[in-house]
Amino acid sequence: MAPLGRFVPFIKRLFSFAPKVRSLDGLHGLEKADALFHNLVAENKVPGLAVTIMAKGQVLWQKGYGQADLERKEPVDPRQTIFRIASISKCITGLALGKMMEEGLVELDTSFHRYVPYYPKNEHDFTLRQLASHTAGIRGYRGKEFALNQGFSIKDSIGIFQHDPLVFEPGKGYLYNSFDFVLLSLAMQEASGVPFQKYVREKVLIPLGMQSTFSPQEMDVGSSVIGSTAQFYTKSSLCFKKSMEVDNAYKLAGGGFLSTSNDIAQMGQAILEGKLLKKGTYEQILTTQMVNGKPTYYGLGFQVSRDANGREFVGHVGNSVGAYTNFFVYPKEEKVISILINCTDPKVQEQLDMAISSIVGDRT
Repeated sequence: MAPLGRFVPFIKRLFSFAPKVRSLDGLHGLEKADALFHNLVAENKVPGLAVTIMAKGQVLWQKGYGQADLERKEPVDPRQTIFRIASISKCITGLALGKMMEEGLVELDTSFHRYVPYYPKNEHDFTLRQLASHTAGIRGYRGKEFALNQGFSIKDSIGIFQHDPLVFEPGKGYLYNSFDFVLLSLAMQEASGVPFQKYVREKVLIPLGMQSTFSPQEMDVGSSVIGSTAQFYTKSSLCFKKSMEVDNAYKLAGGGFLSTSNDIAQMGQAILEGKLLKKGTYEQILTTQMVNGKPTYYGLGFQVSRDANGREFVGHVGNSVGAYTNFFVYPKEEKVISILINCTDPKVQEQLDMAISSIVGDRT
């Protein structure tokens, strides 16, 4: 019993800092959502999360919950804490693709090989539209490919899958994956003649004022924003542990960007207001693609669907090593929701959906 006794004071100190779970009884709208977000931390389901909600062009709610770094007890700041945004990166890429279309640098329905002639030809050709909508037939991750830490460039990384057969004939199926966006970013890079991340920064991030959005290459040890970056965690049965080291630079377009919930919300507001791109361009990237006469509920870099209550939205859910994210733009309600969590899939989407439903249904 003596060894256990030595741990009792430590355990008491550990839980003395934990926030108390709040009752949801009688709560509605933002008040209910706030309690739900708070309880995710109080119930030890996530280490930390940042939330930004915009309504009719104004910040309606912005708050950090829990810790950006558990060891250093650094609280989450929704304007300052930088998270991996996982597949919300695809939305950024979708906007960049739209800009390239407007500049005449790429054509959606042109063969991928026109831009990347050195990529091995398969039995079937595929287009940029098919890559951006996950209908090209490119395979998904195998084994632990989702967690590579090898420092590949975009061009070098195609060696992982370039000789593998297509899963289906392009345009005849739908398979969500990140390798589609590796190829898409390579084509965009070749078409523009500048590094993909440079084009995105100059044509999307700077015009939208997304000053706290970065590629992994920009988050080196000399970066001034390192101190604002969240620690990335994975949940075990007993606690949160630091996630394995990964290098997402090669899949920047599909899941590599880092940002704040504030920046992501500003991007959503820009989409609502029709900034950056022409109306016709937005219609192309925010329209669900069709396969065999049925909607895929995916546009070009954006999920295009309805929530459980039938409300239309565009945006993305993301999951990667050390990150879980939600980004939703509700055009009719004129609301934007940005939620970033510093933990690999914590299995909390049901609670997030409850909070989001409470927010979107609130007429405030």
